[in-house]
Amino acid sequence: MNTVQRFFRRYIFSTIGIMILFLTVNLVLLFTIIIVGSMSGSDDAFSVGDFSDHIVLQDGNWVADDTALSMLQDQSAWAMLLDENGDVVWQQNLPENLPRSYTSAEVASFSRWYLEDYPVKIWTRTDSYLVVVGYQPGALVKYYFSLEWPYMGVMLGGIAAVFLINLLLIVFLILRNTRKVERAMTPILQGIQNLSHGNPSHLDEQGELAEINAGLNRAADYMRKKDNTRAEWIRGVSHDIRTPLSMVLGYASELEDDRALPQEARKQAGIIRRESEKMKRLIDDLNLTTKLEYALQPVHFKDVDWVEISRQAVSEVLNSGLDSRYEIVFAETQPGRSIHLLGDEGLLRRMLDNLLRNSITHNPQGCKIVLSVGEKNGYCLCTVSDDGVGIAPEFLKELNRGDDIASTQDSDGKTEHGLGLKLVAQIVKAHQGTISFANNTPHGLESIKHEQKDFLTASTPSRGLEVKITLPIQPHFS
Repeated sequence: MNTVQRFFRRYIFSTIGIMILFLTVNLVLLFTIIIVGSMSGSDDAFSVGDFSDHIVLQDGNWVADDTALSMLQDQSAWAMLLDENGDVVWQQNLPENLPRSYTSAEVASFSRWYLEDYPVKIWTRTDSYLVVVGYQPGALVKYYFSLEWPYMGVMLGGIAAVFLINLLLIVFLILRNTRKVERAMTPILQGIQNLSHGNPSHLDEQGELAEINAGLNRAADYMRKKDNTRAEWIRGVSHDIRTPLSMVLGYASELEDDRALPQEARKQAGIIRRESEKMKRLIDDLNLTTKLEYALQPVHFKDVDWVEISRQAVSEVLNSGLDSRYEIVFAETQPGRSIHLLGDEGLLRRMLDNLLRNSITHNPQGCKIVLSVGEKNGYCLCTVSDDGVGIAPEFLKELNRGDDIASTQDSDGKTEHGLGLKLVAQIVKAHQGTISFANNTPHGLESIKHEQKDFLTASTPSRGLEVKITLPIQPHFS
């Protein structure tokens, strides 16, 4: 599942979570309203049963004490007491328009409904008398509701079905709209992701988001033109410099070998030759890294012997007139064993040559360089380390993150690691390997190439660089 899909899955899950939260909050509020309403509308404020206890028979007459009268006054209510025949034997504030005697049918009617327009509450006493308390019209709302159980079951089931259908419809509409947005946004997000990796793509300029697609297409076209212009300029400059540089190298070599010249002049010619060779390698690196970056350099994979390639790379550097201040050691973790992999022999040689010369270039005081090759867990291991000056921790982190870093100069005017190591990383990537860099212990820079991830080895205050590379091993083709 890619980043775009994960984004929309999280969007769907968050929407479902919001719906569940919405339903939960509404159910809690509904039950709260029901509970609070039932409490506020209960007989706690005016209990007809309690009121009835304050109406007593004294000397053959029914009387209400002061508490009962106060309760009626607080509610602006009236009250009456009916005997078994329905006659009013006691009343308080009873409206003049109401009868003073009621049949059993009338009692049954107003006990469930209204007495005239007055909502009433009733209470049956233990002595079979009926207490009736009436309120002002509009003070209470009374409804009589009854259903047969079969119809009640159908109604409850219907309510549950309607609720469930509505819930499923909401979920369906959300998923449908999310899917619609995903179909529209996925090409855009993928296009942006491709642009961030330097791979411009063309989007269909139709639909509701056609303007965004058109804008991304224009950005992609601009990036493509810019990259093509850059690549063509680099190729043109490399070609234009190559001829005069070859002449400089040729004349400098002749002057360096001319015994008739003074020693100082020959020494200066040697410096010109070495710096020109360095310039030639930089131009070649720039040209090659540009080709790899824009897929202009085809990678010719074939079965190669990694140990032999490494040995040849060391021999080439040693035979190029290496200064005595430098020592190069070639080591095999499994001596005498051939390690075969599928790769481009020329690019792999170039990668090792760059790593070795990187240690030489950035350690003018001299250093010891160790190139070690071996095999572990089905992968080819390669370590190039030195005990030189190393590199700054900030630059080391940038290298391990894979940031684009150009060769620059520090405050002392010395060239920092940059283009050569970038080319090494590109070659490793072209062979589906990984690479990482670390400060060597106790000195030097180490570059570590690992199968699954790049990692920065822990280091104490130390100098030098170590580079470790891991490449997948391929079986030997007979």
